[in-house]
Amino acid sequence: MTAAPGTLPPSRTYASVAVGDVLPELPVPVTRTLIVATALASRDYQDVHHDPGLARERGSEDIFMNILTSNGLVDRYVTGWAGPASVVKAIRIRLGAPNHPGDTMVLTATVTAKSDADRRVEIAVTGANSLGAHVTGNVSVQLPEEDR
Repeated sequence: MTAAPGTLPPSRTYASVAVGDVLPELPVPVTRTLIVATALASRDYQDVHHDPGLARERGSEDIFMNILTSNGLVDRYVTGWAGPASVVKAIRIRLGAPNHPGDTMVLTATVTAKSDADRRVEIAVTGANSLGAHVTGNVSVQLPEEDR
């Protein structure tokens, strides 16, 4: 699904998606800049997200990504696949292993359910790094009936 320059890509339609569809993987390099910048952008000034020394004092090996960034990356992943006419109705996530600088989180997902009543698609998402699952959860997204 590629769009002409200056136009939005087409959105997936409800009819074009089936239970069991697998979304393409999205690798996200976890840089120190990404962790610090997104923590600041979300007004999360906890020292564990920007001060390596204090993060280690509190028992972490280094600074780590905050949950708002993880939530935003899950949203970006699903909406990037679903397209601009999709509407995220709910994101439910849990954090596991921390995302530290120098690692890569790979987002993967599978369509697990469809609801004909409101054109909702349920998607199970996992973001894993070298330590294990960083984020797991479900995203509910409403898709259009036809291309827009």
